[in-house]
Amino acid sequence: MAARRLWLGLAWLLSLPAASSRPLAPGPPLAPSPRDEVLAAALQRLREVFDIEELPPDVLPRKKPPQFMVDLFNKVADANGITRAPGLLEGDVVRSFEDRVHVDQYRFYFDISAMEKGEQMLKAEFRVFKLKRTHASRRSDVKHFCKVEVYELLESGSKPQKKHLIASRLLSLYSEGWEVFNVTQTVSKWVGNSSSNHGFLITTTRVFNNRIEHNLVKFAKSQGALQESRNAILVLFTNSNKRRSSSFVPTSTKLEMNPAKNDASHVPRETQIVESSNASVSRRPRAAAIPSAKSQVTACHRRELYVDFRAIGWSGWIIYPSGYNAFYCRGSCLFPLGESLNATNHATVQSIVHTLKLSQDVSTPCCVPDELKSLNLLYFDDKENVVLKNYKDMVATRCGCH
Repeated sequence: MAARRLWLGLAWLLSLPAASSRPLAPGPPLAPSPRDEVLAAALQRLREVFDIEELPPDVLPRKKPPQFMVDLFNKVADANGITRAPGLLEGDVVRSFEDRVHVDQYRFYFDISAMEKGEQMLKAEFRVFKLKRTHASRRSDVKHFCKVEVYELLESGSKPQKKHLIASRLLSLYSEGWEVFNVTQTVSKWVGNSSSNHGFLITTTRVFNNRIEHNLVKFAKSQGALQESRNAILVLFTNSNKRRSSSFVPTSTKLEMNPAKNDASHVPRETQIVESSNASVSRRPRAAAIPSAKSQVTACHRRELYVDFRAIGWSGWIIYPSGYNAFYCRGSCLFPLGESLNATNHATVQSIVHTLKLSQDVSTPCCVPDELKSLNLLYFDDKENVVLKNYKDMVATRCGCH
């Protein structure tokens, strides 16, 4: 029933007309109308469903997401954001953070304050693009490898001295590409104590003719469009540990239980939209003892319910998808319930009791989603970090009588 209420809430929200953009005539400010209050409550509830505390600024198309995040989205989801298969994503949130140091070639700092309270970090990756060395030595005895070391800086300042070695590896001087370092332990410490985050330092050394050569290799920094696509990023794989409620019943649309006061002529139009949808399920008239009654009623089935992020006003910060088809379930669950209605045993018994009128208070079973898939969103958060988030039970793939 909770999933059913979510689909009704989305359908009702999308049925509301957009607010007029015409300027108001000069005069005292007008009190918000009931429709405006309901619309505001609906948009707020939609933000809660998508776990968006503060609406991010519109950064598209000015800013481009890291290609790694785009590729990850395409790996786990189809073009509509629907999860391809379970288990492809580690955790349910992937956050990417840009390097904030643009002057020093070998220092990197990432502001991870966008991590939410209670979010559990599973893995952290420091991804940096190594550039090819353009000057090649003609001598055949010159070693073509250097040692690359990644340190956690233990102090701030222009020339920090204290550091802790995290990872080390040999790399070719004349190759280029992404290097990925596991920094889970270090970043976990930063999450617990943000003041300990002073960033990373990379050093490169090579021993040649009994002397040590430093900084033979460079890494991509923000310098032009090409370099921007190769900027270093810190990627965190996390679990949100949030149980997202899917119920949606606007406070201002709840009707009193006294039938005498529920005259449709005195009910706001927004209320009639929700109530008429609910009436098709919960206040359906009892089945008449006529064999042809079922043929006159549409059986439980799935219908389209497209959620357009552009229409909601979210297209300036949601990268993919531009919208998705949530679908919803509609129709009757009259006896006998065929196999195509995916009825539970409980629903079958309930339909029999209702048809035989063994109890006056038993209604027909409800037509609701009985199979749901998750949705993936790739978006900019309110600090312009790119986030990939998985939302469970967002798309009805099958309907049934329950």
